[in-house]
Amino acid sequence: MEHDEFDDLFEDFPEEEQQRMPANGEAEEFPFWCAACGEENWVLVDPTGGPRQKYTEDCAVCCRPNLITIRIDSEGRVVIENDLEYE
Repeated sequence: MEHDEFDDLFEDFPEEEQQRMPANGEAEEFPFWCAACGEENWVLVDPTGGPRQKYTEDCAVCCRPNLITIRIDSEGRVVIENDLEYE
């Protein structure tokens, strides 16, 4: 498989923080934890959106906006990072 420019970014994340897209390439839900309250939330990751996706998702518990960054490498590994959109 061809080396992708985003592959190197995954070296910064421990294996336990990496998740995998299904082999069929369909969208899949993955968890993230709210940056404000720490509660688990789920976000739909669609690989057709590209290898790096960034958008705002409100927490289902506290309603605070989380700025979500999703990275998908050429091997289907997924890393989700999130921060509060504003303080």
